[in-house]
Amino acid sequence: MTSAALIEEQHVAFAVELADVARTVLRENGMARVDVSVKADRSLVTAMDILIEDRLREMISARYPTHGIIGEERDWVRPGSDHVWVLDPIDGTTAFIAGLPYYGTLIALAVGGVPRLGIIDIPAIDSRWVGAEGRQTTRNGRPIRVRSCPEIGRAIMTNSNQDYFAPAERPALDRLRAVTGARAYGGASLNYGLLADGRTDLAIDGGQKVFDFAPFRPIVEGAGGIVTDWAGAPLTLESSGQLLGAGDAGVHRQALELITDLKAAPAALSGA
Repeated sequence: MTSAALIEEQHVAFAVELADVARTVLRENGMARVDVSVKADRSLVTAMDILIEDRLREMISARYPTHGIIGEERDWVRPGSDHVWVLDPIDGTTAFIAGLPYYGTLIALAVGGVPRLGIIDIPAIDSRWVGAEGRQTTRNGRPIRVRSCPEIGRAIMTNSNQDYFAPAERPALDRLRAVTGARAYGGASLNYGLLADGRTDLAIDGGQKVFDFAPFRPIVEGAGGIVTDWAGAPLTLESSGQLLGAGDAGVHRQALELITDLKAAPAALSGA
């Protein structure tokens, strides 16, 4: 069996069904009062997060009872299974609470520990990215592709949230901020959809959990781009949550070299 055959059309169609349900729940309840709780890690969760995740889990269990499920809000089920669905019912919960339009739902299917199917669904801007290994990524059904970028100095870089960087990770962000052409902050998963869509050139994030990034690899790679950890390794369910994505392989290489240089000589950034 080829790697492309690991993801079947039925998997893609079912993932789209899941995204449709999540979007319907969001739209039906989006104007209702948002009940907010604070989790142990000080992140926010709403009743909507839990409602959506429970609904998607029910659908997965009914359709694929032997598949594993990793979700942000509930206990993981069979995470060591060969097929594992990864769910973030509302990526950008704070944005959702604040009424900012870049919250959405993330859905991925990993086979053999590798995310091979992914969806980023951002209902407020009516945009859905679907990527699957061996297929070209689409946005709202239209094939898309990353753009070329001649050098990192011309790159538009995004970062989802600087607060997620640990102190030891901040120098990497600062180094790339200093050399890129322009920067945009916020955006959460939307950043990786726009990277695949050829609107931006580079994305860096730290402190991400598996349900925050699982769809990015099939979506970005299916559009001709690259997304790895800060060591340059392709993303898996075991990745650290240090993300580096680029539309152009040359820009990715330049960014990776800058990060690697910091690890080798951390005093260089301060001029010591």
